[in-house]
Amino acid sequence: MTDDRIRVLIVDDSAFMRRVIHNMIETNPEMDVVGSARDGLDALKKAKELKPDVITLDIEMPVMDGLTALENLQKQDDYAVIVVSSHTKEGASATIRALELGAFDFVSKPDNIFSMPSEKIRAELTEKIRLAYQSKKQGRKMAKSQREIPRTGEHVGAANDLKYLIAIGISTGGPRALSSIMPMFPADIPAAVIVVQHMPEGFTKSLANRLNEISYLTVKEATDNEPLQPGNVYIAPGSHHLMLKSEGGKTRIVLSDQPPLGGLRPSVDVMLRSIADCDISNIIAVIMTGMGSDGAKGLIELKKKKNPYVIAQDESTSIVFGMPKVAIESGVVDDIAPLMEIPNRIMKYMGVRQ
Repeated sequence: MTDDRIRVLIVDDSAFMRRVIHNMIETNPEMDVVGSARDGLDALKKAKELKPDVITLDIEMPVMDGLTALENLQKQDDYAVIVVSSHTKEGASATIRALELGAFDFVSKPDNIFSMPSEKIRAELTEKIRLAYQSKKQGRKMAKSQREIPRTGEHVGAANDLKYLIAIGISTGGPRALSSIMPMFPADIPAAVIVVQHMPEGFTKSLANRLNEISYLTVKEATDNEPLQPGNVYIAPGSHHLMLKSEGGKTRIVLSDQPPLGGLRPSVDVMLRSIADCDISNIIAVIMTGMGSDGAKGLIELKKKKNPYVIAQDESTSIVFGMPKVAIESGVVDDIAPLMEIPNRIMKYMGVRQ
């Protein structure tokens, strides 16, 4: 074992899952599994003893569940945490909460756990461990909102006119970033918000539900053919591209199951290209934390046709400075802002009193 390898602790109540995850991680020469734990309490003890860089954390465990363990682990030391989550409604909801609390990212267990040792899941897990470790080494920590979070159901005073469209593309670090900024928007903004968050099917609905609980805006998972309304946020379902289509003076959402673009569905590029062809002219495009380059090509096309106001999240507050970096390098970004400043820049551009 060499000192420059990424030290990983596996936490899962299933001996089978611990063995599968161990075998997947050990195929990567950059990583060492330094130990395993069977529940949250055991994880706290093992983490203190073994000092891992990254922890893979199951959510549903006896003695101490994953969410409680995550909160205690964060008090104990600066570990990077990857949640390994089930597809169930409860599992998806808990995963969103874990990401909000500070987990770096998650990997979803397949419905059939015997499909877990697939090459696709192995590649996803090891890449996310690597990125989590890099983010930890660079000391990237997302700023938290100081604004008081409103109570559930406080969606009042929505604007009557749809004057602007806000389009957000986001990936790794997205749920926590969105939960930090969404409560900062007033209910009466004269804009609809569409969001492409890279996330599997099932988890986007839980994300929308959670954001709806803590926001003045009405946040929902987008449905096909619904018209855009001001004061509403539409999250692209994890299984479909989100596009816009204008007809008869109304702009509606179109959900498409056309093939993934660059391995991604939903794709930010697909969303932005569809905006370029719709009737809405006042557009604010925002590219936020995430790995890869999704959104940059769509921005270039959108800039030529509609000249939107484009904001990119800055490096210091991006958990992964991939998507914003490529967008900035494309030369179409008008403003680079830290996470908690993004809502202020948007509202200032729209002329909304803050």
